[in-house]
Amino acid sequence: MKKKLISLAVAGALAAPMVASAQGTNVTIFGSVQAEYATVNRDKQSSQALIGDDTGRSRWGLHVTENLGGGLKAKAHFEMGFNTGSGNLGTARERWVALANDSWGEIKFGRVQSPFKDFAGGMTIDPFAYTTLQAAGSGGTMTASANGLGSGANSFVNSAARYDSPKVEGFSFAGIVMPGDSNRLDPANFYSSTGTNSGSVANSGGEDGEWDFQVAGKYEAHVSGHNLGVFGGYSRDNISTRQRTNLGLNNNEHVWRGGAMWSFQNFKLSGQYERVSNAVGAATCTTAAALGNPVTGNGQPTDSRGQCASAMHLGGDGHLWFASGQYDWGNTSIVAQGGMSQANSTTNSLGAFSKREVSQFTVGLIHNLSKRSSLFGGYQRAMIDDKNIANPLRDANTYSVGMRHNF
Repeated sequence: MKKKLISLAVAGALAAPMVASAQGTNVTIFGSVQAEYATVNRDKQSSQALIGDDTGRSRWGLHVTENLGGGLKAKAHFEMGFNTGSGNLGTARERWVALANDSWGEIKFGRVQSPFKDFAGGMTIDPFAYTTLQAAGSGGTMTASANGLGSGANSFVNSAARYDSPKVEGFSFAGIVMPGDSNRLDPANFYSSTGTNSGSVANSGGEDGEWDFQVAGKYEAHVSGHNLGVFGGYSRDNISTRQRTNLGLNNNEHVWRGGAMWSFQNFKLSGQYERVSNAVGAATCTTAAALGNPVTGNGQPTDSRGQCASAMHLGGDGHLWFASGQYDWGNTSIVAQGGMSQANSTTNSLGAFSKREVSQFTVGLIHNLSKRSSLFGGYQRAMIDDKNIANPLRDANTYSVGMRHNF
């Protein structure tokens, strides 16, 4: 008995400092696990199907908040992604530290998401985000830049600072800036037509290409049971010395976005329009958004399951629009959405690229088993008019059914 009491006393003494250090600090373990059976059938190819999570929904992480007093909080966030259909140990997602205050907002430092992804449109208005039915990438109607400045799955911005304002009279805004020198952070920041660096011009920043930035704002209001929202933003990706030298590009990338949301009782409508000039990062997609490894300039991945239908031609112009309608019937949401993208013809040091148009529609269901678990499924048709002789994109039919659990 004495030994047990001594052991308990020692354990209590060791635990006391840990309990004290935890006062005022909250640590949350969070995550999501998803698996879907998805079939992608591209014209003139056999169907490609798998069970897994290629679009990067599955993740786990830690979120830490410490009250510093006077309304000031310190935060830390660590997040890893994984694929339920493989033995992949994980991929890096958000990783940042932050200071926040209810009166002036929050500023993060590290690897963050862009406002085009989680603040103003993008993934926030696509009910099928992070599934093979998503609008970004292979869906073809939302930019999914591999440099993180777009709204694609597993798309993040390295070496960045992000600010999110509090909501004042319905208005709020967010912005990021990337001051880092990618010549040091990522030495593969140049284009190579072959090898491991193929298509790597998508990296943001770069020597003499620092200070990429993105800003977005939105207004939300509730009027007689109607929920209304409008948003807009601007994104700039500066070309680097290597991109200028190796690709002959002379202009920085500009992306303008505008959109709106409306909901009333069980109905919800949303949509957005994006205009791209001098595509750099917008000439690629993340591997998760493209369902394969995209090749810069023609949007064609090496993986036969998918393709980057939302990519612009490198150094070229184009536009994309997306619209979604949703009706909630009990625990089930009925979704119908679609849109179109156009990559204008352009000529650069890599060659001449012809005009490409993509239109798609998606129909499906999302059924909530509980607040944390859901089932989903649907069909997507992509219709493509690609006049490029080398590796043209092809029409595709996509079928998916899956399950997701959040914790």
